[in-house]
Amino acid sequence: MCSGGGLLESFEGTLEKIKFYSEDSAYLIGTLRCKDGKCVTIVGNFPPMQEGETLSLQGEWQIHNRYGKQVKVEEWERIMPATEEGIIGYLSSGLIKGIGPVTAARMVKKFGLDTLEVLEKEPYRLQEVNGIGDKKAAQIMQSYKRYKDVQNVLVFLQGYGVGVGQAMRLFRRYGPRTIELVRENPYRMAEDVFGIGFKTADSIARRLGLPEGSPERVQASITYTLSRAAEQGHVYLPRPVLFERIRELLDISGEALPEAFLETQLMAMIEGKRLQKEQLEDGEAIYYAPFFQAETGAARLFAALSAGAVRYEDKKEAEALAAVQKEAAHLTGEQQQVLEQSLSCGVLIVTGGPGTGKTTTIKALLSLFQKLKEKVLLAAPTGRAAKRVTEATGEEAFTIHRMLEYSFVEDEGFRFQRNEDNPVQAGVVIVDEASMVDLLLVYQLLKAIPPGCRLIMVGDVDQLPAVGAGNVLRDLIGAGNISCIRLGHIFRQARESMIIVNAHRVNCGEMPYLNRKNKDFFFINEEDAENAARLIVQLCRERLPNYGPFDPLLDIQVLTPMRRTAAGVERLNLLLQEALNPPSSRKLEQIAKGNVYRLGDKVMQVRNNYQKEVYNGDIGLITAIDREEGELVVTFRDLLQPRPVVYDFTELDELTLSYAVSVHKSQGSEYPVIVMPVLTQHYMLLQRNLLYTGITRARKLAVLVGSKKALAIAVKNNKAEERYSYLDGRLAGKKK
Repeated sequence: MCSGGGLLESFEGTLEKIKFYSEDSAYLIGTLRCKDGKCVTIVGNFPPMQEGETLSLQGEWQIHNRYGKQVKVEEWERIMPATEEGIIGYLSSGLIKGIGPVTAARMVKKFGLDTLEVLEKEPYRLQEVNGIGDKKAAQIMQSYKRYKDVQNVLVFLQGYGVGVGQAMRLFRRYGPRTIELVRENPYRMAEDVFGIGFKTADSIARRLGLPEGSPERVQASITYTLSRAAEQGHVYLPRPVLFERIRELLDISGEALPEAFLETQLMAMIEGKRLQKEQLEDGEAIYYAPFFQAETGAARLFAALSAGAVRYEDKKEAEALAAVQKEAAHLTGEQQQVLEQSLSCGVLIVTGGPGTGKTTTIKALLSLFQKLKEKVLLAAPTGRAAKRVTEATGEEAFTIHRMLEYSFVEDEGFRFQRNEDNPVQAGVVIVDEASMVDLLLVYQLLKAIPPGCRLIMVGDVDQLPAVGAGNVLRDLIGAGNISCIRLGHIFRQARESMIIVNAHRVNCGEMPYLNRKNKDFFFINEEDAENAARLIVQLCRERLPNYGPFDPLLDIQVLTPMRRTAAGVERLNLLLQEALNPPSSRKLEQIAKGNVYRLGDKVMQVRNNYQKEVYNGDIGLITAIDREEGELVVTFRDLLQPRPVVYDFTELDELTLSYAVSVHKSQGSEYPVIVMPVLTQHYMLLQRNLLYTGITRARKLAVLVGSKKALAIAVKNNKAEERYSYLDGRLAGKKK
């Protein structure tokens, strides 16, 4: 709570330190050094600021019961610095790419107090400065123009309540035309720009005068609702569910928004081929058009592949099979069955838990088809998973995107180069970690597989389903007419690992063994979430590195079920950053999204960036920060080989701290050590498949911190969240 006077006072000075900034709320806490040399703490809403800027403020003093005396800012404006020192600080603050401390000092030495006027009105004169040639002058001019454009957009959108982070995403999508395009159709924002919700677009539209029940508003709500459903894993929504969610979103009663009017807008979108409807046995399903095309197309292509496998001569098959069985005499009956069925099936599913020999089976399949002179392509959904397949088999494995040559095409944008007209050159395609493959990706994969080619999908169906829409692996098994073999035998070496033993116990609905004599699986009882968070920090900083030895950054990964709790992703990241990579005068920092990104920080890519070839879930370390160029470098170590990737400061919303990540984000990854809180506070997400997925991410050591009660809740809760999907029904040739 805060208390204070009521009179506004004026302040002018330099923003010396930014202590906290949230791009979503535009809330800033900072230190202002006033002209008389005194420092005051200021709080309020600001667009992105940089330390060194000169500000004129009006605000009132207040007393915060935790942070003490501070000024709550009501009005503010930027002031162009009036001293040479101030101009150097302003220009070198990172606002303008290409100008760092050295270049700023040279500019001021040349132009003095006229430097900013030269930059604004006579930028061609920049080449008079020592060290600035044609190329660098052009870069500075372009960056300064972009900076001015951004400021105009921020001012416009803040007038409509749009947060700074959202405004920056809009500017990156639309550029200088942002204001024009938003005025023209605010609802396009929700469709075009990641992170911009319907409510933000709707707020602007309403302020611009669009009526509550306008067709544009209702159609935008339909699109947004189906898009949100896809993010939650649904391929379609039943019509009643769709209409119910739309009314909740629009906050309009049935009387004010009649069903007939909703139906009219729905039909208009269907006629415009934006949506598709289909009558199923349990009612009418409404699809966003790309998902309908993917589901029907995937079912058709799976059926064609399943029926169209090329057969070999019996003698050749028998000889190749015998040779592999001789090489790998340790194969179980289940694994030998996989080899035999792979010779007769166009599509084969192989599923099984940890320690059941999935990787060994892939190696045997590879050997079998190589003996039959077939070209085999190995693939996985992520770079981390592909790297593991490469290491295990000695053969190069590709990400599915790389195998399908997903790249930029002029005038078309990014698209898959491999398709029906240009299929991959292979007789067999083996996909590992198939549980992570969503509907849209599997459809693109199927389109690129030539007739007669075999598709073998290997994965653990009991893990969490794909992050994207659909439940492909489960649907393929559930359809009942696609060949599937479940590996159930746990190998002796695997049985010696309590990680694997306990993972299987959890998967069977049994409590894991919690005996402290375990060497690779530990449970630490702590019911209080705050204490659990502190204990996790201690484990990562001291206890586990000494036990291993394990590197706190490269070997230990904290996984947690939820984001916003005392032991959730966001808070644990702040605690772990402070403990494992504390601030130092030797470490550069950059503030974005309310986070401090520091040299040496562990970060994760949070959405696919095909241009940079980094994908949702890739983890790396910040290895360089260049304030002069306005860039940050992340070296990703989970890819096929360590690779530095450059981010402009305006692109940092694609990154997040990753000392702790959600269990969902860990899919397809393995870590030497995982630490995972299991608390009753996480009740909403205490599910068997989530706990099972978390445990199976550990390669050498798993440590659970929490209560036995929470553990029991998770083990007993086998109710997987329902996903609206119809692939299994289409594959089986029936209606639901």
